[in-house]
Formats: sequence, structure tokens, C-alpha cells
Amino acid sequence: MSSKNIPLGLAFGMAAGALWGLVFVVPDVANHFGPLQLSAGRYLAYGVFALALLAPHWRRIAPLLGRREWIALAWLSLLGNILYYVLLASAVQMGGVAMTSLVIGFLPVTVTIIGSRSKGAVPLPRLMPSLALSVAGIACIAWEALGRASSASFLTQIGGFACAVGALVSWTGFAVGNSRWLARLDGLSGHDWSLLIGVMTGAQALLLVPPALLWEGMGQTARDWLMFAGVCTGIALLSSIIGNGLWNRMSRLLPLTMVGQMILFETLFALLYGFLWEKRWPTMFEGLAIVLVCASVLSCLAAHRPREGHAPLLAEH
Repeated sequence: MSSKNIPLGLAFGMAAGALWGLVFVVPDVANHFGPLQLSAGRYLAYGVFALALLAPHWRRIAPLLGRREWIALAWLSLLGNILYYVLLASAVQMGGVAMTSLVIGFLPVTVTIIGSRSKGAVPLPRLMPSLALSVAGIACIAWEALGRASSASFLTQIGGFACAVGALVSWTGFAVGNSRWLARLDGLSGHDWSLLIGVMTGAQALLLVPPALLWEGMGQTARDWLMFAGVCTGIALLSSIIGNGLWNRMSRLLPLTMVGQMILFETLFALLYGFLWEKRWPTMFEGLAIVLVCASVLSCLAAHRPREGHAPLLAEH
């Protein structure tokens, strides 16, 4: 992998993070709907978009898909989309955007540690400054989140935290598995793979519709449902179609350890959108966290820069 790919990969990662950050505020914007309803609506729309975009190329793509590929698409769709967003939406509605962003912010740490075991990856000691800055930034967000959680019930906070941890585990599995599958695909582009995940996710979302209507009710007004349709369609297009495509493109340009760092931008943008939604400026600790997040990414970039007289320590993707 050439080091010339790093700036382009960074740009794709930032753009994907900006679009993915939108999903954190949706549970608050559409707070008349539960996590199952939000997930079903978002991913049904995602599936329709993906199927429409994939249909013209189906004859070329179908022969490239075997049993292993379909199984991979099924579990990646479940981990990275359905299960992840049900848990994330539950965490936001029970614990708030700040707490959820805090827990999901550990993704760079978990993915980077796993990626450091890959052949040719940057040794973990060289990544320690970046990881330390990341943890410091998350600690600042934690301090702020805990200070604002005093009015919420203890059990609700515990439930929200448990859902956020579940989302963390789910997305860690997706990030690692998806990156490795993209590296071994032959004849399929990252965009094709993203659309295939979209079609599979849409099929899985159909299974969510009965329990979503049964357990979370249909007491919303017509205006609520109209807003719900608009939000789900917008998020499906921006975050799922465009955001996933950008992420997959980035995953082919950067090593797995660096892919983990790019997830920090999702946290950064999620916090920014949260501030805009709440119509306030960041507090001192939130502002410090943003600075530390940016410093963590820059430190990771420095760790991946080839040293003079040494071969690049970048994993093949």
C-alpha cells in the first residue's frame, strides 16, 4: 500500500464520519418512535435504494457471489446495521447523545488493538500516543456526560450504557470483518459490496416490522409518520448509501489500524450535531475532547508515515 493513498483515505474517512454522525441525533429528532421502528424504517429505505442501484449490474455481480459471500453479507448486515442501530437508538433515548458518543468513541481503541495483530501492521507501541490521546478525549466526554446525568434515573442510565456497550461490540465486529472481506474481494468494488449489504439489511429489516409495530405501538399522528418517513429516507441515503460507500473506499486505502482511528470522526460529528440540535456551544471539557480527538488522528497519521531508510509499516489492503 502506497503512503500516497493516506490523504485520500483520510478525506473519505472524514466524510463518512460526518454522514454517520447524523444517526446519533435521529432518535432524539424522531423521539415518538422506538428503536425497532427507527431501525426498520431506516433499513427498509436503505434496502430499496440499494436494490435500485444494484439492479442494473446484477448480471455482472451475481456470478461473483458464492455461499461464503452470502453468509458474510448476512452477518455483516446484522452486526453493522440492524443490531448496531437498535442498540444505539436505545442508548441515545435512555442515556443521551453524549453518553452514547462516549462509549462508541472507544471503537478506535478496540479496532486498533485488533488491527495491530495483522501482518505488516504498525507495531502497537508506535500507536500508543494516538491511543492515549483518544482515551484522554473520551475521558473528557465521560466527565461531562456524568455531570449532566444526575437528573436521570440510575436504572435508565445503566440500561442506556449497556445498550451502548452492546453497540460498541457489534460495530467492532463489523469494522474488522468488513475491512478484511473488502481486502479479499475479487471483481467486486467497495461500492458493490456496500449495496449488497444494503439489500441484505433491507431483507432483514422486514423481519423487524411485526415486532416494531406490536411492541412499540402505532399511536403516532399522521404528521409524526410523515416526519418519520422523511427522516428514515434521508438517513438511508446519506448515512447508509453514501456514508457506507465512502467508508468502504477508505477501507481499501488505509490499513486496519488506521481504519480504527477514522471512526473517531463519527464521534466528533455526532457531538457537533448534538450541540446544534441542543442550540448550545461545547463546554470546556467537550471542547478539550474535540482537540484531543483531532490530535489522536494526527498522531496516528505520523505513526503510519514511512521512516527515512525504512520500508512502510502498513498492512496490505
